[in-house]
Amino acid sequence: MEDNRIIKVYLDQETRPFAEFSPPVKFVLDTTKIPDGKHSLRIVARSSNNVEGIKTIPFEVRNGPEIAVVGLKDNEVVDTQVPITINAYGSETNDSFVIRGSETPKAIPAWVWALLILFIGFALFYAIMYWNSELYTSFF
Repeated sequence: MEDNRIIKVYLDQETRPFAEFSPPVKFVLDTTKIPDGKHSLRIVARSSNNVEGIKTIPFEVRNGPEIAVVGLKDNEVVDTQVPITINAYGSETNDSFVIRGSETPKAIPAWVWALLILFIGFALFYAIMYWNSELYTSFF
């Protein structure tokens, strides 16, 4: 009996597959040759009975530097002047580490400030309510 099982792999809406294999297969997808952005991998497999199955896997390629923007969010409504901080960093340099611009500065979140105020408030409450000089006598 002839084994006519085959797997064809397509990128996005291409009509020609960029790879054809006999199952099972392991291969490496080189994303450096794919432009950054959203893509889909379409896998068409044919069984020995010539029945086809299709699986589509969406993915996003980001080979360029990571771009971080602080001060403006997607679809945000703004007015007057908006201070914006933009940072871009990538992992191309393996032999040296650039300290300047490696981290994007962000403000401390409001919940951290609220938690700190609650902690200090509870400490003051506890100190005022339970301060008794007789409990704190010196051993000397």
